[in-house]
Amino acid sequence: MTAGHTHTHAHTLDDSMAGSVMLNIGADVGALIITTGPEWHGHEIEISRKGDVPEVRTHVAVRARHVSGGVRYTAVYPSLPAGAYVIWRNETEPAGTVVVAGATVTEIEWWPQP
Repeated sequence: MTAGHTHTHAHTLDDSMAGSVMLNIGADVGALIITTGPEWHGHEIEISRKGDVPEVRTHVAVRARHVSGGVRYTAVYPSLPAGAYVIWRNETEPAGTVVVAGATVTEIEWWPQP
């Protein structure tokens, strides 16, 4: 988690191959996968637990992931406490919320411009 600090820069990341992400989920812990467009490749998407101080966020970079049938551009949060999360469009503007359930993988599609 980061405090009082956001990342708006892009990274140069190699594509992710099949099986390259390990999820750590269980009773009260789930995972979140945000699928977006190729224009987000290398950009970070920040989330924060709903009800927490908005400045306390976690982020991961969107990567090109080779899957059966092609390439998907995803941000994978491999281990999150179950609950509601705010997805941040930028430093000050929330884009929406998502609920992560324990022992499951929550998948959403998100298509804003970076």
